[in-house]
Formats: sequence, C-alpha cells, structure tokens
Amino acid sequence: MSSRRDIRPLLVFGYGNPSRGDDALGPLLVERLEMQQARGRLSRVDLLSDYQLQVEHALDLRGRALVVFADAASTGPEPFSFERLVPEREVGYTTHGMTPGAVLRVYEQVTGEVPPPAHILAIRGYAFDLGGALTGAASENLSKATEMMVNLAGETV
Repeated sequence: MSSRRDIRPLLVFGYGNPSRGDDALGPLLVERLEMQQARGRLSRVDLLSDYQLQVEHALDLRGRALVVFADAASTGPEPFSFERLVPEREVGYTTHGMTPGAVLRVYEQVTGEVPPPAHILAIRGYAFDLGGALTGAASENLSKATEMMVNLAGETV
C-alpha cells in the first residue's frame, strides 16, 4: 500500500469482465491510459482495474481530488456518457459487486468524510457474450473515451 503522499490526485477505476466482449471497455480504458503513462503522460493519474467494485475499493478513494469510474454500458448515448455520482442511500453487500454510488456511500461510512468528486464514464458497448471479442463500434467509442480522459487529466491535475 502506498503512503498518503504517493497518492495521485486523479483515480481512474476501470471495471468489467474482459471475457465478455464489450464488457471489457473499463479495463481496456485503463490499459490505454497505462500506455499513455509509459510515454511519460498522465503522471498524476492512478489507474486501477478489477472485474467488479467491492467494499474494499472505498479506501482507494482516499486523498483523491477526482475519481472516474469507467464501465461498459449496454444502453445509453454513444460514444459514452459522463455523469456526476452521488453516494447511494441504500447499500447492499453481496458477493456480486457494488455500484459506484454504493462505493461512495461506504467511503462516507468508513471514513466519516465526504467522498471526493466522482463521475461515471459509461462507454457504450453492444455485445456482452462470454468469449466474445470487442466490437468495432465499441472500439471506436473506447478511442473517444480515451481521448476525453487524457484531456480531462490534463485539465484536472
């Protein structure tokens, strides 16, 4: 675990199942942003990826100026939507993951602090079959979402 001073102000958390076609969009966004970091860009951005959000992820929000949760969306606008999140009032704990709003609420409960500003980047996907490949349209949406995140990182950190 990194010390508090090692925490970068912007956290991008991509989640989804890479084995389910376009559901991989969140983790693929993180991979593309990692490539940008390998080129010396986005030095003040932390990147995390997982299959689903869990209670433990609430602690990853500490010390952040901004958090972006990135996920695939089976409906909604193309190429993506970008909306502000608020903590959810009711939080259920199951073995099947959580919503970003629930993670924000857990952060409040555990730390007693207001969570950092957070947004959901919902990248439009089309096919979510087990073993499926990323569709061409989802790949185009991912490129546009990546460009938006690189620009956002330049503006916010």
